[in-house]
Amino acid sequence: MFKLLTAISILISISNAWSPTDSYAPGSVDCPSYLKNDDNDTHVGFLRKASSISSDELNWIQERDNITLQPLKDFLNGANLTDIDTDSYLDDIISNSTARLPRIALSFSGGGYRALLCAAGQISGLDNRTDGNAETGLPLLAATSYISGLSGGSWFLSSLVYNNWTSIQDIIDQNGQDDAIWDFEHMMLDPYGINIVKDAEFWDDISDDIDAKRDAGFNVSMTDPWGRCLSHQFFPDLEDYGASMTFTSLRDWDIFKNHSIPFPIIVSDGRSPGTKIISLNSTVFEFNPFELGSWDSTIESFVDLKYVGTPMDGGKVSGNGTCYAGLDNTGFVFGTSSTLFNQFLLQLNTTSLSGLAYSAAKSLLTDLDNDENDIAPWVPNPFFNSPWGSSHSIKSDDSLYLVDGGEDDQNVPLYPLLVEDRGVDVIFAFDNSADTDQYWPDGASLMNTYERQFVNSSANYAFPYVPDTDTFLHNNLTAKPVFFGCYASNLTSLMKEVDTTYVPPLVIYNANRPWSFESNTSTFKLKYSDEEKLSMIQNGYAVSTFGNLTIEENYPRCVACAILQRSKERQGIEIGDECKECFDYYCWNGETYNYTNDSYPSDFTKTGRYNNTISTPSKDEELNLSSSDSSDAGADVSVSSTSTANGSNPTTSSDSGFTAEAVSSGSTATVSSISSTSKNAGVQYNSPVWINFVTLVLGWFALI
Repeated sequence: MFKLLTAISILISISNAWSPTDSYAPGSVDCPSYLKNDDNDTHVGFLRKASSISSDELNWIQERDNITLQPLKDFLNGANLTDIDTDSYLDDIISNSTARLPRIALSFSGGGYRALLCAAGQISGLDNRTDGNAETGLPLLAATSYISGLSGGSWFLSSLVYNNWTSIQDIIDQNGQDDAIWDFEHMMLDPYGINIVKDAEFWDDISDDIDAKRDAGFNVSMTDPWGRCLSHQFFPDLEDYGASMTFTSLRDWDIFKNHSIPFPIIVSDGRSPGTKIISLNSTVFEFNPFELGSWDSTIESFVDLKYVGTPMDGGKVSGNGTCYAGLDNTGFVFGTSSTLFNQFLLQLNTTSLSGLAYSAAKSLLTDLDNDENDIAPWVPNPFFNSPWGSSHSIKSDDSLYLVDGGEDDQNVPLYPLLVEDRGVDVIFAFDNSADTDQYWPDGASLMNTYERQFVNSSANYAFPYVPDTDTFLHNNLTAKPVFFGCYASNLTSLMKEVDTTYVPPLVIYNANRPWSFESNTSTFKLKYSDEEKLSMIQNGYAVSTFGNLTIEENYPRCVACAILQRSKERQGIEIGDECKECFDYYCWNGETYNYTNDSYPSDFTKTGRYNNTISTPSKDEELNLSSSDSSDAGADVSVSSTSTANGSNPTTSSDSGFTAEAVSSGSTATVSSISSTSKNAGVQYNSPVWINFVTLVLGWFALI
């Protein structure tokens, strides 16, 4: 049955893949009829001013509201709120023409395959298609309106969407089968291991794709083979591995036309060749099924993504007047969001490639090798001479240069979800970053998004108050879900400062933590065994469900309070006692910690991080957390069971500065809570590019 459903899904995907050449190469098409009429203050040719979301998106999201209504009711009913009749409340909103339903958004960080696999587990905890989700999960996915990802998070998101919105459960069920999605047993450079014949065919196919694009007259870069290599891992069931599948082809798919998926957004940053440092003032670009563009004042415009590749001048067709389509290949889009990893393609000597396979790969990659391997050039530049935006450097260049979406240190792509017209009420922010030297998140991404609202290039959006990374770690805010911006009344001064009347969404922050597996793998780890893959996913499930709903029985109720909060505030409805109790427990209380060099606690380093060591017993080793030496830092260890790990690869902690709890389910012991902090990373994933490259090389050699 599963194989039949997969086959049907494949046929749907192939039939709806939209490329005018039926290949990786863009091609000429008829120009759209709207070009004759779109020439006014807000629309010129293919461009529109970023004063609102597009009419296409507006119509789509309003229809999505009709789809999310019943799943939202189902979740709220299951949360058992006693202060409000949620069905009646939502029905009253529907009958009120000036009100709207609460909108939920999910946002998944970058971080390579670690981010992909962690995100897979996290979304499976929200998906009622996951086995056991009704008992241990938060079935919110069907009620979600928007979903965003960048870099590794964009791989995860695109994998699901462009496999016909497959579920993580389906991916797990096909594990080990031929042509399984996410087969990471071998690195993408030699996907067939020692089978040099198939490896040679792999590289010949990729070379043919790149040659076709070049022969069509379009610029090629290292991002092209990078996106094609990823596509072979993400779309193995497609005959051409997604070579003819464009990002905007989703418009024609039933899952999108029926509004049965959240609206997907992928984030990338703008950067010119020759520059190495990305700052918060850099332009943030987004790809969505309708458009490419930015809300920032530097560009402040969007272009119809389907026709990017058409020579444009001020939004109007230039050159010989021919329109083109197909440049927005799906792999090229998520490859653009993850250009940090392009350099890996040059590490052929570290693979098992030999003979014809090595020659084919080397011939292609050597031809593309240059000093700007971490940039994705989109040529011709659709924003050339745009009538909107203040960035002369972007608008005057023939090429639009985009890079990894995490290079501005906003590794969780929250920014596009703050747009007023999108009406997002609550964002679940999943942070799978490697901020510390143990590769755990430390809240830096949220802090940078908060700070970005005050820079010149930012649009007038507000983001709730968040603490600095020292406070995140000192208060163990990465150890459990934390709510930010719980009360709109506390944000009025902030909104005034950034000149907006729109109340920002409430943010539920979920950081990657070791619940059942050490999921802090290197960002540059390029292969995972099936066992590792499943363990990463299992751990991610626990992250999004707060330990499979074993830690705090009222957590679903508190999530329900967060979902309804902005809606209730808009209608002047007072918060009830049960939600107030929830917010007292989960909302950040505004306290921060600022230490001078002379006032650090004995176990607190001057970099503002606790030292912590995490060890993992083998899967057959008895897990015993009955005691721990906590004399150094007053660590509090509470253990409710001792049992055999039984293959679950549980995690325990030692040394100082942590709180751990363990619970038991059958014969499998799971660490239900580990709150720990660690020293500041000397080299971080979201560092300047020259540092990233050094880290990349060191990380590569650490893997081989």
